[in-house]
Amino acid sequence: MTGIDRRGVLRGGLALGCSAAASPLMTPVAFARAPWDNRLVVIVLRGAMDGIDAIRPVGDPAYAALRPTLLRGGAATGPGFFALHPALDRLGPMWARGEFGAVHAVSTPYRDKRSHFDGQDILEAGLPGLGGGTDGWLNRMLQAVPGLGGETAYAVGRERMLILSGTATVQRWSPEARMRLTPQGRRLLELVTHDDPLFRDATARAADLVEVLARETETDGPAMQGARRVDDHVQLAQFAAARLRGDTRIASFSINGWDTHDRQAADLSKALERLADTLLALESGLGAAWGKTAVLCVTEFGRTARENGTGGTDHGTGGAMLFAGGALRGGRVLGDWPGLSEADLYDRRDLMPTRDVRAHAGWVMRGLFGLERGVIEGSVFPGLDMGGDPGLVA
Repeated sequence: MTGIDRRGVLRGGLALGCSAAASPLMTPVAFARAPWDNRLVVIVLRGAMDGIDAIRPVGDPAYAALRPTLLRGGAATGPGFFALHPALDRLGPMWARGEFGAVHAVSTPYRDKRSHFDGQDILEAGLPGLGGGTDGWLNRMLQAVPGLGGETAYAVGRERMLILSGTATVQRWSPEARMRLTPQGRRLLELVTHDDPLFRDATARAADLVEVLARETETDGPAMQGARRVDDHVQLAQFAAARLRGDTRIASFSINGWDTHDRQAADLSKALERLADTLLALESGLGAAWGKTAVLCVTEFGRTARENGTGGTDHGTGGAMLFAGGALRGGRVLGDWPGLSEADLYDRRDLMPTRDVRAHAGWVMRGLFGLERGVIEGSVFPGLDMGGDPGLVA
């Protein structure tokens, strides 16, 4: 375990070639009712979050040389080994209360091909390889508990969350569609143009302009003066919180925008700000139930340790899992840090994974819901060795 200094946190220290799986046209949120008082929210960060930018290992002597552009202007330093990305500043108080934290150098069993489609299928199925079925690990967890009932919800669009798909009854809901370029629509454009850097960059800048025009249109009318548009990710969090205050105990949804091949300094900041919005909306909406809630933020794989020539990073291996909620012990970075020297990297390019992210999810389910270890290793994550308890649950 490695601590993080509070001052560093508060100062901000702390394509089709990629596949349409990285960006569903809609982003539904799925729910299930369960007979526990604790709550679990799993947020899938689609596109592969750069864990060593979100949670920066500023104490590693190799870090600065790997990230000269991304760290331009300096990184927060202090007695802590890790520092939060500046876009997570607003979560500093949550960190200080022990309700936000991270696990570093984790991954699924997926290796080497670095495909969004395959990586996300393995992440959501919770299986060591492809072709293991069509149900997700959260659904298999529900299948292991007798007498569960479905919570009424609604769905708009065609995409389903594999993580909650399966024979156990769950319902689905998504925000109403708006005539504007949603984050999901923008992500689809990124995928279509992914393998052509020139076209990809031009499309991204055009999408920025469309977004500006859409915001101006939505706020120009007299009735909208001074009004704040509620984005999809906030709607998802608000609706999830409202259901979790009632009978719902399990919720899962996704946030896009993490595939940062170029302009990472700007794009990752936006994605992390959306994540901060989401966590703060969950905290506010859950009220007293926040103290009984665990939120796990997981992604399909990490990104390369060294930045590329366009101010971004490419598909990698090891990364970070972020977590939040009053049911977890935050205010720290967990994990066995492998180092960033070339000899320490996986394939001399990626952060070396030192633990399976599924093990942490398994220990959270055991701590929250009392599931037997044999059930988790045999049914929820077949074949997984959970290893020792990392002490995530408060």
